[in-house]
Formats: sequence, C-alpha cells, structure tokens
Amino acid sequence: MLDLIRSLAVTNTTKIVLVSLDGLGGLPRPETGRSELETARLPNLSALATSAACGLIRHVAPGITPGSGPGHLGLFGYDPLAYQVGRGVLEALGIEFDLRAGDLAARGNFCTIDGGGLITDRRAGRIPTEVCVRLTERLRTIRLPGVEVLVEPVKEHRFVLVLRGGGLAGRLSETDPPPS
Repeated sequence: MLDLIRSLAVTNTTKIVLVSLDGLGGLPRPETGRSELETARLPNLSALATSAACGLIRHVAPGITPGSGPGHLGLFGYDPLAYQVGRGVLEALGIEFDLRAGDLAARGNFCTIDGGGLITDRRAGRIPTEVCVRLTERLRTIRLPGVEVLVEPVKEHRFVLVLRGGGLAGRLSETDPPPS
C-alpha cells in the first residue's frame, strides 16, 4: 500500500488544511430535538466550507466507531484494521517520547472525583499544564516490581503512562472506569 501511495504522490507548493470535526455525531437532545451540531451557530465553519472541498470520510468500516488510534490512522490513509495503534502510543509520540519495543503506553487524564469516589469531571476542569506537571511528578514516585514506570505530562489534564519491562501485554481499553 505504501508503494502505491508513493507512486501517486505529487510534489507541489500548495498547502492543505484538514479539518476533522471529531465527536459531532451526537444524537438529538430530548428537550430540543436537535443535535449539538444542529443547534450550534457556526459562521466561521460555514464560511470555510463555502470555499472548500468538503466531504465525508469513513475512517474504519461501516458501523465501527473509531477511537483515537484508528481514527487518526484512517485520516492519513493507513488501514486502521491492519495497523492497530492506541491512544497511548499516539500521545507518547506526540511529545516525542522514546517508545521502545515491548513498552506499554497509556494516555491518562487527571479527573475530579466526588466524596463517594465517582468521577464528576473527566478532565479535572482542564487544569493548567503547570498543575499537570506537578501531578505527574507525584505519579513518578509509584513503584511496581519488575516494571519501570514512566509518567510524562502532555497538556492540561493529559499525561502519558509508559510501563517498561518484560511480559507486559498491550490489551488496554479506551474507556473510563465503570461507576462503582
């Protein structure tokens, strides 16, 4: 596939802006009967769309909702069913973290919990990156037998957790923990 892409590539001086409106497939709200996108006022997006080439893309396959890994790979022409990359890998590579063969990478969010331990805000109020840096420094004190624990801040509430050691399995889900 990469050989085909190379043969089709043409060098030019134009610039392309790719806008992916991730997460706008919401269902209509019961009180309005309209989705978020139908309700939103979008003058800038509408102006951009009138002078652009617009279209729809199916990132993976019909009926499959792509996560970050498959969605990004599909946008850039890779077959996400053949190249399976998770959010942790994308996040780690985005900050130029030195991932190695056998590493297990997970993207993390700092969150806010209530008195009962339930998550009330999956993004901790979008804390400043400086706070994220301090929190990741605390996470770096975690020790696991036989595993090197590496924690790096990304931006705002996001961080990368990389586990390095023998015998790790890469089967991570991309979901929030279930409520207790």
